[in-house]
Amino acid sequence: MAPIVVVIFAVFVAFTRVLFRKSFQYNPEHVAAVMALQERRAITDVRLLVRCLIVLGLVVVGFGLHSVLHIDPSVVAMVGAGTMLLVSKLDVSDVLHEVEWPTLVFFMGLFVMVSGLVHTGVITTFGEWVIDQVDGDFFAAATALLFGSAILGAFFDNIPYVATMAPVVEGLVAEAPDPGTGRALWWAFALGADFGGNGTAVAASANVVAIGIAARTGHRISFWQFTKYGIIVTILSTAIAWLYVWLRYFA
Repeated sequence: MAPIVVVIFAVFVAFTRVLFRKSFQYNPEHVAAVMALQERRAITDVRLLVRCLIVLGLVVVGFGLHSVLHIDPSVVAMVGAGTMLLVSKLDVSDVLHEVEWPTLVFFMGLFVMVSGLVHTGVITTFGEWVIDQVDGDFFAAATALLFGSAILGAFFDNIPYVATMAPVVEGLVAEAPDPGTGRALWWAFALGADFGGNGTAVAASANVVAIGIAARTGHRISFWQFTKYGIIVTILSTAIAWLYVWLRYFA
């Protein structure tokens, strides 16, 4: 999948000149301020930095091996957070004050809503309807998965969306005539959900967290301000991904 990633990255970098043309203005004062920055001054405790990086590395390894160790990623994250508190010797109350509670509550509500759709049978019914509509046309199925995932993923967080829709895609793949077509369906699903995450402020966890941090530092980004750029990026990247899936698996 390296070619499609490189192409989309190149197109996006070129298109930023159009999207953010008003921001690409030379300001000598801003340049001088940036050049005067010295990153080493931000590191006040090298030993603490090393200890924290070791803990962070172990957490990343734990995420990668959680299926082998039979430990949930949430447990790895919590153990890592507790260990980080121990090595940093910070006051727990200060750390809790820095937690993005509005973001966490938002995701709690989102996951509850998605789980409700699963347990009430809405997702299962939808999946059965999708399989019936395919009727042997797997290129149409891949196209619907790609653009449908981009649209739905742009308005519902793409992580619970993928977790919810994976059984539906698995049912479609089971009906595929050959492994290549099955891979096309999985890639269409993955690419659509991935690029849909750029569409709106609530489309991906990273978006919500970044906007929360920006607001806390005095740089508020509204939902529509994010969306007017994100939708354009999603449309471009999804169109390129559709062309790639068509050329690789169906052309």
